[in-house]
Amino acid sequence: MTEHGPRVGVLGSYGGYNLGDEAILTSLLTDLRARRPDTDVLVLSRDPEHTARAHPDVTVAPWEGVSRDRTAEALARLDLLVLGGGGILYDTEARRYLRVVRTAQEQRVPVFTYALGAGPLTEDLDCAMTRETLSAAMEVTVRDEESKVALEEAGVTSRVTVTADPALLLQPEEFNIGILHDSLPPGRRVVGMSVREPGRAAQHLAADEYHQLLAHVGDFIVHRLDAALLFVPMERSDIRHAHAVLSRMTAAEHCRVLHGEFRPGQILDLMRHLDLAVGMRLHFLIFAALSGVPLLALPYAGKVFDFAQRIGAPVPRGVVREAAGPLLAQVDRLWDERPQRLEDIAARVAALRQRATETGRRLGAQLDRIAPQLSTFNGYKATPAPERVAT
Repeated sequence: MTEHGPRVGVLGSYGGYNLGDEAILTSLLTDLRARRPDTDVLVLSRDPEHTARAHPDVTVAPWEGVSRDRTAEALARLDLLVLGGGGILYDTEARRYLRVVRTAQEQRVPVFTYALGAGPLTEDLDCAMTRETLSAAMEVTVRDEESKVALEEAGVTSRVTVTADPALLLQPEEFNIGILHDSLPPGRRVVGMSVREPGRAAQHLAADEYHQLLAHVGDFIVHRLDAALLFVPMERSDIRHAHAVLSRMTAAEHCRVLHGEFRPGQILDLMRHLDLAVGMRLHFLIFAALSGVPLLALPYAGKVFDFAQRIGAPVPRGVVREAAGPLLAQVDRLWDERPQRLEDIAARVAALRQRATETGRRLGAQLDRIAPQLSTFNGYKATPAPERVAT
């Protein structure tokens, strides 16, 4: 008989050098440690070395390119598998994560979904696997209403609870602003901008079209606001698209692309040095909102539109269809109205942060239902997994 705390696996888009996903993991682990310090955590990562460096207090294992038998062996040692958070359940990508979830369930390991982002889900295989695995989960939480609808339309029959993105709970770490002083002189206004690549999560995004549109916006910001423009990459591919926007600008000499490897908390701290934020990446906008920076969301996807609405930020019709004139007018209006908007956004962000804590509270309640003493034999669970608990 071995006495120990619960053994929890965490599966998401971790180790991929996306600062939004890494912010989610950081917040999830911090909250879990605060609630259950005795938890033994295994993070399933795309890049175990990266995750181990960032989180030396957890065990890390690969899940991509790993045999089913090896995955099953690792999962069988768990008392619970956490799926999420972040936007991982969408066409062609969902099936990859859900194969791991299905393997866990075959090992009688209960599954908790942690503030997931879902959609679009239209492919038959992805919908079927989502329906099968999540309907058998002990609890399903998602980060926004759009994700709830996507799961329901895919056929998930269990209750789906909307909380909020875990990154809303991230704490800042000091960013050395001195590294930007050569290109962004002290005393000058600085506007942050975020771009992203087209791809499976942004299928309707036309690169040439939005590059040209944001070049107009960038030139307007430089001249109208007498500001420097700082592109803040949230993952490596953003750098190439930032330079594509720069190549179309007439005021490119007043712009800078942030280079270097940073932790999510450092980028959150950087935000407090900005006067305005205009962006596409969801977590860039979340960081701006947390830092009290007025923001204009460029919604390439429903998750960005949903977040902007929830905090009362202005929302253009979309990056693809938006004409330059109306978008520039919105930037101008946002700048003029920023003092009035900040108090309202701060109150809404505080409410969202409270909702974000609900995910961890629910996970903690599920862990408390797992017996503190777990019988083991050669490292494997000998007790059956707890039954699914209705919420």
